[in-house]
Formats: sequence, structure tokens, C-alpha cells
Amino acid sequence: MKRIIISGGGTGGHIFPAIAIADTITKRYPEAQILFVGAEGRMEMERVPRAGYEIVGLPIKGLDRKHLLKNFKVGIDMLRSLSLASNTIRRFKPEVVVGVGGYASAPTLKAAQMLGIPTLIQEQNSYAGVTNKFLSKKVKRICVAYPEMERFFPADKIILTGNPIRPEIEILQGNRQEALQYFGLSQDSSKILLVIGGSLGARTINLAIARALPSIAQAGVTLIWQTGKEYIQQMRKEVAAVSGLKVYISDFIDRMDHAYTLADLVVSRAGASSVSELCLLGKASILVPSPNVAEDHQTKNAKALSSRNATVLITDKEAPELLGKTALDLLADAEQLSRLSESALSLAHRKAADRIVDEIERVLLIQNKPEQKNLPNVSK
Repeated sequence: MKRIIISGGGTGGHIFPAIAIADTITKRYPEAQILFVGAEGRMEMERVPRAGYEIVGLPIKGLDRKHLLKNFKVGIDMLRSLSLASNTIRRFKPEVVVGVGGYASAPTLKAAQMLGIPTLIQEQNSYAGVTNKFLSKKVKRICVAYPEMERFFPADKIILTGNPIRPEIEILQGNRQEALQYFGLSQDSSKILLVIGGSLGARTINLAIARALPSIAQAGVTLIWQTGKEYIQQMRKEVAAVSGLKVYISDFIDRMDHAYTLADLVVSRAGASSVSELCLLGKASILVPSPNVAEDHQTKNAKALSSRNATVLITDKEAPELLGKTALDLLADAEQLSRLSESALSLAHRKAADRIVDEIERVLLIQNKPEQKNLPNVSK
């Protein structure tokens, strides 16, 4: 395995699994060259280079489901992106192209398929996204995180692998003292509530936690709070207005391994990566699915856990009234925290990135690749 393209992104839920796959390939094949293809202006253009990989951006955006007339330009951008992806593939000459969902993966994998390059997709959610459903007919393998995905994909292509998560979390060692020092927190016996609204932040969760700050301070609970860039200034003002609060607040937490080490309870959106991390680490959680995602897939992710008593599900509408009180009630109930933790752990899929790389290897073994120098130019 020498040259691989990985495409997708948009949110941490797509980017972190993609980087985990790349890291696993690099570990097995140190000589491998990996190129990412993402969407211009999206988070991957910053996060992927930080992880040590080269990335090319496409001028692609998602469909505007509320204003359909605006999608004319989206169609033009899709055609431009297909041409650019084709040119990128012809220059880089990958042996395989892997899609992880998100805007960029559609034109990139479609171009690869038109050029005869084998493709593989990874679906993180319990309800398949539009892009992956579109690509699934011509991919060689479909790596999924949940059972019963035959509703969306050809059954003979599906492999249950689980979701790759960040390596530093999968091998979490749990140095509590180091984690406390990182967040500037004191060593005491208080319970720790970790609030993470996804990589982009979550307005409803932030406002609900802000509303509960006096009760959190009164209960003696320590708060670690990731707000997202858009909300950090407002939430810092909310924190400053409450006396006696033990809190670390930031727009983004780079050391999630430290955050998870300390957390007795996690409040989170129900993105695929977050759900997979919570299960792998056996963390008690409250999931508040975002209502602003395609096919309401976060609610389906959360229900996959709550139906097995592995999380507490609170809807976005319920959160302003229920989130703070529910979190404090759970933190006061050690037995319930333990039950949630054990149930979440039972749903974990370990070494998902290794399993996906195994499937990439199998695809390459059985693929009778055409000579790439003779590939047709579909960009004209």
C-alpha cells in the first residue's frame, strides 16, 4: 500500500475517524503517501495539516434543503469539484480512495469510480447519509458502525467495523493528576461534569448549562466546558457572574483524553464520533441530539444507545428545562452512573481503524487495477 486518498470532512465526526484511519495506515506502511481531499473553508482544511497530512480543498458545499433555488450554484460547484478531484486523482495516482462522508467525498469518490480506482466508504451513523447512499452501488466495501445497515446498503458489501476514534483516546491511560494540572483544577473529591457541544459548539446545550450554573456551583460540581468558538465570549460572561463555581471553559478542548479521564458524566451532542468514544471509554452520558442535521441521524444514534440503557436522551426542545437538573441528579446517583457506564461499554467496537485498514488491504488484493497511465480524462 503506497498511495491512498482519504476524502470527506465538514465536522469532527468525519475528520477524526479519517485521521485515525490515516494514522493506522502510516503505522503499518511507513512509506505510504496519504493525501486528503476536503471542502474549502471547512474544518478539515485546518485539522488535517495539524495532524501532519497534506490536504487539497474542493469548492463544494452541501445542498440548501430550505431554499432549493440556491442549489443551482451547488450544482455548478459539484461539477467543478468533480473536475478538480479527477485531476487530483490523475496526478496523485492512488491505489485506493476512501470516503468518510461529508461534502468532498461525493465528487472525489465519483471521480475515482469513473477512473477505475477502487473505493471504500465508512459510514459513522446508524442512519446512512445521502452521500454514502449515493456512492454505495459502486464501492467495493462499506464499513459501518451499527448493525442492520442493510436498509441502506447492499448487504454483501457491508462490514461491521465500528467507528475509528482518536488514537490518544483509544489508548487512554487515565493520568488523573496530569489531567487536573492541564485544566488548572484542584485535587478534591467533587464530581466532574464534562460538557461538549460537538466540534462546532451547540447553542441549546450552552444556554441550558449557563442557566444551571448557580445550581452546579451550589452542588459543588466541577465543570469542564467546551463551548465552540461562536459561544465562548457569551459563556465566559455567564461564568463570571456566578460565584463559587469550579470551572474550566474553552472554545475547543485539544486534550480530550484528559477531559475524558476526569469526567464522571458527559453531556454531548450525538455525533457518531462522540457516541463511539463514549462507548469505548464506558462513560455515563446525557445525549442531546442536534435537530439541525440531515435525516435527524443524531437522534437515531442516541436512540441506539438509550434503547439499551447506555445513555440518557434529552431532546433539544427538552434541554432548557431538563438538562441541568438531570445532570446534577445523575451525578448524585453513583449506581445509575455505573449502570450507564457498563451498558455503554458493552456496545463498544475496539480497533475500528485497524479493521477498516484490513478491509482496504482486502480490496487491493482482489482488485485487478487498470493501468493508470491509460485512464480516461473525465475532467474535460
